[in-house]
Amino acid sequence: MTEPFDSIRPPRSFWLVALGSLLWNLIGVMNFVYTVTLSPETLAAMPEAERILYTDIPFFVNACFALAVFSGTLASVLLLMRRAICVSAFLVSLAAIVLQVGFGLWLTPMLEAQGAAALALPALITLFAGVFLWYSRRMAALGVLR
Repeated sequence: MTEPFDSIRPPRSFWLVALGSLLWNLIGVMNFVYTVTLSPETLAAMPEAERILYTDIPFFVNACFALAVFSGTLASVLLLMRRAICVSAFLVSLAAIVLQVGFGLWLTPMLEAQGAAALALPALITLFAGVFLWYSRRMAALGVLR
């Protein structure tokens, strides 16, 4: 017989990971808002190679960016609420990140403008998204999420 949900206590790491994922994803939301609301003055002050990275991005790359950060934030809130549906939201976020990074690197001159260092942050973001997905799946399997 299985234990009732209320008697299953999350491990100590749960709240730390859940709050960390929310903070991480809120930083992503702030970055998205900053990116899509850059003023003409700010853009004009950038070197041309960097400015192109903001002005010549295809709509669907920005749409993937929005989907990634907002579904990740929703997933984090659902994780804090101990809802198993957070696993699906983290999966959507990871898929959107992979699409955004893939198309962003393929369709923009990011590597030419920033060199190999341009790969570090996308790799870190993808890693964190994968860890949050793995952790939420683990918590669901342990019965911590309902």
